[in-house]
Amino acid sequence: MDAPRLDRLTALLEGLSPKVTLAAQPDGFSLHIIKTAQTEHALNGASGIQPDSLSLLVCPAAHSLQDTLEADQQCFMSFDVVFDGPMGPGFLAEISQPISIEMKNADPSLVQVMMLIAHEMQASRCGQPFFINRAGDILWVSLMRHLTSRPQQGTGLFQALSDPRIARSLVAMHTKPAHPWTLELLANLAGMSRTSFATYFKNVMQVSPGKYLENLRLATARQLVQTGIGLKQIAARTGYASPSTLSRALGRRA
Repeated sequence: MDAPRLDRLTALLEGLSPKVTLAAQPDGFSLHIIKTAQTEHALNGASGIQPDSLSLLVCPAAHSLQDTLEADQQCFMSFDVVFDGPMGPGFLAEISQPISIEMKNADPSLVQVMMLIAHEMQASRCGQPFFINRAGDILWVSLMRHLTSRPQQGTGLFQALSDPRIARSLVAMHTKPAHPWTLELLANLAGMSRTSFATYFKNVMQVSPGKYLENLRLATARQLVQTGIGLKQIAARTGYASPSTLSRALGRRA
């Protein structure tokens, strides 16, 4: 029997809990569908918008869209992205610079969604706002697939997720952060020795496996604290030995 396919993104997406909404002038982390005016003009006609005329710009909050656009580009549509999950802050730190993805180099699912949105906006149709907001969610998932299959950097979360060995350990921690993970258990998931795994994980993620798990648990605990749940229950749900241990961890990071 074949081994089950590794799902690298579902647990991460749940941990991010993104809300993607159509926005005229987003002022935070945002996605922009960009069209190159010259290319579109050259290809305009019976064939309409072509994939090569489109790109997706991922823009962190600290960067202005207008400062990022090139002279022959214009923004076709923008989406505001807000993260309600515990992994949001870490993800925002991961993407600190704008990322421009041309469709000719994109994951096929991302190209399909971009073209679907572009064609939808060519004419006014019933239910279009509802359609586009739902399309924004699909655009986000397709972007995550693209970044996982084509990492933009040699280190970091997406580089790690692109490697099945490290990805297995990350998915395990993302799925069950309260589990009593040890270096040996995580190394076994990766099919590596403890020393090799620890060294490789830190080289890619820029943090040790233990520290990554600690940060994940603490981020989850902080979010749960805001819901009013008691520390005893939060400690049990996030892998802390006791409420007092959790309290000290929260105090150190306050």
